[in-house]
Amino acid sequence: MEKLIIGSHVSYTKDEGLLKSVKETLSYNANTFMFYIGAPQNTIRAKIDEEKTITAQKLMQENNIDINNVIIHAPYIVNLANNKDEDKYNFSIDFLKKELKRAQTLGINKVVLHPGSHVNLGLEKGLNNIINALNIILEDKEGPIICLETMAGKGTELGKTFEEIKTIIDGVNNKERVKVCLDTCHLNDAGYDLTNFDKLLDEFDKIIGINNIACIHINDSKNIKASHKDRHENIGLGTIGFENLIKIIYHEKLKKVPKILETPYISVDNGKDRTYPPYKFEIEMIKNKKFNQNLIKDIQNYYNKSL
Repeated sequence: MEKLIIGSHVSYTKDEGLLKSVKETLSYNANTFMFYIGAPQNTIRAKIDEEKTITAQKLMQENNIDINNVIIHAPYIVNLANNKDEDKYNFSIDFLKKELKRAQTLGINKVVLHPGSHVNLGLEKGLNNIINALNIILEDKEGPIICLETMAGKGTELGKTFEEIKTIIDGVNNKERVKVCLDTCHLNDAGYDLTNFDKLLDEFDKIIGINNIACIHINDSKNIKASHKDRHENIGLGTIGFENLIKIIYHEKLKKVPKILETPYISVDNGKDRTYPPYKFEIEMIKNKKFNQNLIKDIQNYYNKSL
């Protein structure tokens, strides 16, 4: 039986870089992870420490973390769908080209990207802008792949339907370097029925092809189906529900696909007014295939004792 490939969003710091990400992953008993090379809200990037990167890669090998399952997420502020401001559009293209080079330096071959928002340019124009940008970014035959993320359809977001994702892929010349990242919260909020995931997967297969799924973001949702709001919830505490998420995580056709948690941090009343990651507990719950009714309390107690 193949091992479940499960992990979460983790930190990547200026001082430790990838090594910090691997250490955090191991503390959650995970075997994959996703990270931003810098803050998701900006494009500031520190120089990559080659020595620490090699140490991180060795630590991954020692702990059976396959680097091919590790994912980088591009920052949110990059928008390939809108070219109203040509300088900003060209900056986004140039930045993403450099981000793929940084991924290559780190040894990571998957970069998740939000397709972008057309911001009143219209759906067709927005999709064409994304295609044009990707054809410039992916000029080189080889390099990390871009995983287009399925979106909730908030505002003028593109990538909210399988058809929109297909249109982008169809327009890209170097198709070998474009795949898809499914997001369970986004699918739900976009209007897809996750209670019948087999049907959803069949639909995806007919439109795009199941072999194009490169990773899955596993998130519950705070909102009802088709809300187009994109608000993640902790596993089992949202409208998708624990059992539906377990069926997706353990689906036979997706067993080789890395699953990444991006669920909300938990508030802990320890006098520091901070929130803490739930991933160690959610991953344990997923591995046990049993919902923990005391999930939030257990997380709060853990951080109260350990700090």
